[in-house]
Amino acid sequence: MTKRDTTNQVEQAQTAALRLANVDAADRDAALGAIADAIRDNSDAILEANREDVAEAETMLADGEYTQALVDRLKLDDAKLESIAGMVESVAEQDDPLGETLEARELDAGLELYKLSVPIGVVATIFESRPDALVQIAALALKSGNAVILKGGSEARESNRVLYETILEATADLPDGWATLIEAHEEVDRLLELDDMVDLVMPRGSSEFVSYIQNNTQIPVLGHTEGLCHVYVDDAADLEMAEDIALDAKVQYPAVCNAVETLLVHENVADAFLPAVVERYREEGVELRGDETTREYVEVDPVTDDDWSTEYGDLELSITVVEDLYAAVSHINTYGSKHTESIVTEDADHAETFMTGVDAASVFHNASTRFADGFRYGLGAEVGISTGKIHARGPVGLEGLTTYKYYLEGDGQLVATYAGEDAVPFTHESFDGEWTPGHRTRQD
Repeated sequence: MTKRDTTNQVEQAQTAALRLANVDAADRDAALGAIADAIRDNSDAILEANREDVAEAETMLADGEYTQALVDRLKLDDAKLESIAGMVESVAEQDDPLGETLEARELDAGLELYKLSVPIGVVATIFESRPDALVQIAALALKSGNAVILKGGSEARESNRVLYETILEATADLPDGWATLIEAHEEVDRLLELDDMVDLVMPRGSSEFVSYIQNNTQIPVLGHTEGLCHVYVDDAADLEMAEDIALDAKVQYPAVCNAVETLLVHENVADAFLPAVVERYREEGVELRGDETTREYVEVDPVTDDDWSTEYGDLELSITVVEDLYAAVSHINTYGSKHTESIVTEDADHAETFMTGVDAASVFHNASTRFADGFRYGLGAEVGISTGKIHARGPVGLEGLTTYKYYLEGDGQLVATYAGEDAVPFTHESFDGEWTPGHRTRQD
């Protein structure tokens, strides 16, 4: 595809974004319902395409080019498709994020300022092997009135194509170009040049990949990087609870970004806790590594310095014994990816110290890191989990795909009235009110 073709696609997305922003909420929700139904109706074709991708991926796995975690993320089945369809319906059930009056302020009598939520515009996403990510992102973009440009990984090419075609057929009444699928690396390079046309790019992948995107575009970047997550077992922990949480955080689904990669254990409970939890990990086939102190209590492989900063995405785990809560916080802030961290403790003060001291988008108390998810948070779905701090943080749902604009309702007021020696003072009084076109809502 030529540069001109990519530019034409983005221009079409720009036009579609302006039109989609004015599509009624009920029509956007109906379109989401149509997508969910179409996924169910087209399940045979989707699964057949997915089998092609998985077969190719397994060949690459045998050759040592892919990991088992990547293959696991790639696979779809009937239950997964039903989950995807249900996710789309849950997005439709969310409140409309557009047109909400965030603030209302009287500048002077008859001069009223409103701050309203609006779509970002054209959003580009570059994501990994999970084909369900394409549907999540498209559904959230539609609900929030954004045009979306989708670039999935080559390992999921066939699955993404059929899912994309299914979505387009189900939304034929929406503005042309509201969703666009691109596949070639050359198209991504051209896309990154179009900073005057694309409003936001959201890459999902390694820190190196996100850094590459940031260094090669002037488009604002909202990055979803690695999930190097930790569970810290405090000396005031319920150890039975801690075992369950530590196990769930690793083995429930190890291939995802909110799975735990390092377990930290307070030295006062290491003797009582480590043998039991290690036995349970081994029963689940987890490959374990530990520091020198950990290996005084259990027989595990030695850990390396690289392990502390590795996202395994598989049944592998590093363990360290720490002298106190502050050492745990220090370790996490040194090696973590600012994704999700958890403390297991019955001491409220310890929990507060940990939760305020750890620098991460999500920090949990007595809960598995696997809860860090847009659907589980009640957001319907997520376009990714942002580990940065600007615009959106943590699971990015509908709110993260909106911005705002100011509407000013006046009645012929002039700036000159508020300048000079005889200037009229502003009132600057906030009030409860919803913007209605052409009508002031302040009640005296």
